[in-house]
Amino acid sequence: MALDTEQVLGSFDTDVSFPIEWAEGEKELLWIFDDLHCPNPVSPMFFDIGGWWLTCDHMFRRFGTPFACDWIAKKINGYVYAAAIPADSSLRVEATEYQSRYVPRVPRDSEHAERIGSYLDWVLPHYAENFLDWWNDRLRPEIERNFAFLDGYDTEAASLVELAVLLEDAIDIHDRHWKIHWLLNFAQFSSTARLAATIHEVKGDVDSALIGRLQSSIADRNWDSIEALWQIKETIKQDPELLDAFRGTTADDVLRALAGCERGRWLVAEKIDPYRREFGNKSIWSHEFAFSTWRENPAPIIEALRGYLESDYDYPQAIEDVERDLDGAVHELMDDLPPGADRGKLRQALDLSLKMNPLTPDHHFYVDQGTNARVRLVLIAIGRKLAAARLLDRPEDVMYLHYNELRALMADPASVDAATLVSERLDEREQAYRLRPREWVGTVTKTQLDFPYYTLWGFPDKFYRQQPEAKDELVGLAASPGVVEATARVVDSPEEFDRVRQGEVIVCRMTNPAWVVLFTKVAGVVTDAGGVASHPAVVAREFGLPAVVGTSIATERIRTGDRVRVNGSTGLVSILENRRE
Repeated sequence: MALDTEQVLGSFDTDVSFPIEWAEGEKELLWIFDDLHCPNPVSPMFFDIGGWWLTCDHMFRRFGTPFACDWIAKKINGYVYAAAIPADSSLRVEATEYQSRYVPRVPRDSEHAERIGSYLDWVLPHYAENFLDWWNDRLRPEIERNFAFLDGYDTEAASLVELAVLLEDAIDIHDRHWKIHWLLNFAQFSSTARLAATIHEVKGDVDSALIGRLQSSIADRNWDSIEALWQIKETIKQDPELLDAFRGTTADDVLRALAGCERGRWLVAEKIDPYRREFGNKSIWSHEFAFSTWRENPAPIIEALRGYLESDYDYPQAIEDVERDLDGAVHELMDDLPPGADRGKLRQALDLSLKMNPLTPDHHFYVDQGTNARVRLVLIAIGRKLAAARLLDRPEDVMYLHYNELRALMADPASVDAATLVSERLDEREQAYRLRPREWVGTVTKTQLDFPYYTLWGFPDKFYRQQPEAKDELVGLAASPGVVEATARVVDSPEEFDRVRQGEVIVCRMTNPAWVVLFTKVAGVVTDAGGVASHPAVVAREFGLPAVVGTSIATERIRTGDRVRVNGSTGLVSILENRRE
């Protein structure tokens, strides 16, 4: 691809600290570090078959988007970077998908972008108005049928060749579910964009925090999970024997105590295990196969229950608070409008957007979490067979093979030195953890910055902003209003969840639904990644917590024990007292 006449706003090719090898046409694109989904070095298997980007050509083709025709990924120094492909017939670039050369589909017609926009504008409102019915009547049942097939498959009794075929079925299901995900995502995008446009038309500029509050959900699978956990906590709270078991120092201590008493065994069999089956298909990082799920390992559930007990978390009060705030936001938007056409127009757009709100947490539950988790479980089943045959040291090592290496290993074990490959890649992963990935690489132009989805990563704001010179201040995106001063707690992994104390501010790279248990006890949230519509921003608003997201450097600047002030209305985080002083 040759650069056109558009002004280049910035570029980064390579340097000693962050070396990059470019293929033809790549460095003319803007590549953004995908810390929203994959903040850690990515495993070979996930990059090959698990990425959200694998079905994006379908999304852009189906909707007829004039601003992009594909979305591709590149693994740079172990991390995932993604680039939107403009709908430009002169573009020439290659990518890799399923370990194969992949050429993004660009239109042959040089005037495609100018012509197709009218189709998108025409058809998108129809998706927004009808998608919820399609989801409830057709698409969600389809996903649930696929889950029932995968969950009911007896992987222990299956032969290796049967598991190999099951993996291909799981990949096909993953492909289909992510296509549904993008249908949902575009339909929801249309409804929220329509609301924002109608608000601007009828009322002019309004506080962005108000629009954020209007995106809260009060009935979805995320809240179902929280309520179910709260019900287990209430059972424990009323039972002295169970309470005594939960005084263990670690989750393993608690599980041993529960196994050692009749009431504990009852709790596991009748409450915790059913919870694992229904809500356990998630891991600390959903967009990766290398992390165990709650379904496999109940320790995170135990830690969550310990947190609920410690804070005496009150689910009915929490959901009432969210409902009250949402109702207040609706009244704040509508009450000063007199009866008439403008009020009716805004009410119609608002009602449509409110109906779509549950789809944000629900698509995480069914696709980002549930689908990815089930692909992992098939891979682990294969890994167990290979470990039993002494072809791998551990079942989890399967994640550090490439897709076609695994297939070759299953069919012809002598053809792949799996142990050496896994060892080398684990070393590479550890080396990658020592790097701090750049927020973007390649070439920046205004057209590429204007790609609508980049707001989820905090762009274009991240590109233009300057961090304060003062080392005790950092700037991010104002994600959830309010101000709080508290002790910071930097959290890198689920093993650290139990260290979080009531009333602290969590500082982390990013969150996903597996982190929601922490939102019940903390006073504020600060993240490296994300935009105002990202997971930590949405959930912080639902829980009424001040939040600043997309700082890029919070986990580098802030240390556990620092006293911080989080201003979720301005996006400023101040370090008031440094624990190292």
